[in-house]
Amino acid sequence: MQLRDLTLDDLDAVMDNRTRAFGLLSEAEQEVWRRLVVPMLGGGRYLGLVDGPRLVATSRIADFTQWWHGRPISMGGVASVTVAPEDRGRGVARTLMQATLDRCADLGHPVSALYPATTPLYRSLGWEHAGAMYRATLPAEALRGIGLTERVGLRRMGPGDAAEVIALLGRVHAATRASGPVRWDAGAWESRLADKDAFLYLADDGFVVYRWNGNDIEVSNLVAGSEATVRALWSLVGSSASIAKSVRAVVAPDDPVLWLIGDRAEDRIEQTRWMFRVVDLASAVAGRGFPPGVVLDTVIQVDDPRREANSGSWHLTVSGGSGTVQPAGSRPGTVPVLTANALAALYAGVPTPTLRRSGLLTGPADGDAALDEAFQARPHMLDYF
Repeated sequence: MQLRDLTLDDLDAVMDNRTRAFGLLSEAEQEVWRRLVVPMLGGGRYLGLVDGPRLVATSRIADFTQWWHGRPISMGGVASVTVAPEDRGRGVARTLMQATLDRCADLGHPVSALYPATTPLYRSLGWEHAGAMYRATLPAEALRGIGLTERVGLRRMGPGDAAEVIALLGRVHAATRASGPVRWDAGAWESRLADKDAFLYLADDGFVVYRWNGNDIEVSNLVAGSEATVRALWSLVGSSASIAKSVRAVVAPDDPVLWLIGDRAEDRIEQTRWMFRVVDLASAVAGRGFPPGVVLDTVIQVDDPRREANSGSWHLTVSGGSGTVQPAGSRPGTVPVLTANALAALYAGVPTPTLRRSGLLTGPADGDAALDEAFQARPHMLDYF
């Protein structure tokens, strides 16, 4: 089998593999899919394993920006991982995903994330459980009851507002010190804002995207930077409460709407888990944000057989909201030892006691509290890919 970049000539075979892996798409869904993937074909972001003329397996790497403690970093979003049914069980997926990991590095992504259909393969290659996309089911009437503190100017938005949405996301995620949310590129946002089935409204520091689903409402995006805009956008959604009884919305785990609705006797929140990997340790630490008041100066040992450049002893420092790692000379066994999975999980804020009790982190524990303080995070995503 041979690994190669896929091109427009492979599009029908790619769709065939996708259909066999994930099921049929409607004509409208296929059109959306084509608009999303065509720019990646031939650009090094769509990989295929071929056996002669036959396409055996595929993977796609989206060019995302991801925020970590309010700071944006380049992230390779891995998706559309498929293996033809007749080729499963032969180690094809492992070969493909190792190549995908290497390609993320070649494309300059210090980190990578994916939504897994199955986790053992990805965990064996260093991706680890990190965060979730949260969907809350809220009473529409409770949203209508959110009062306004001041009038907020809202207007309908469309494809021409893609640049403003991208800039707004940057401002809000930085100000809220968000960890995990991603930003699509301008072309993808233009396509999303052209969706005729969605209702889209924009404010100076927020926006909402929602649609009807039967007699209820689904909110796919609602981002706001101030109390006034949070109230205005959720009240807008709730204004349909005379018809809609419930609203299913993608939210942050500590979304302010959960503190604004009047009756919160119990939460109905579903999670779709995603996984994360550090591709380039030095760039990943340098690009991440950290709590500005935290000072850390320690040495760690990393064992990452799939990305040897990450392996070894590292002098890790954090101060003033930024971090660095430099090669260190400490001997293994005298400092904390992290597997690639532990490194990914720690970066994403998984506490060191969890990592130690799961066997991912070993060695001296006297610096664990300082690591937890530096890497604290509640990672979440607002988008599925």
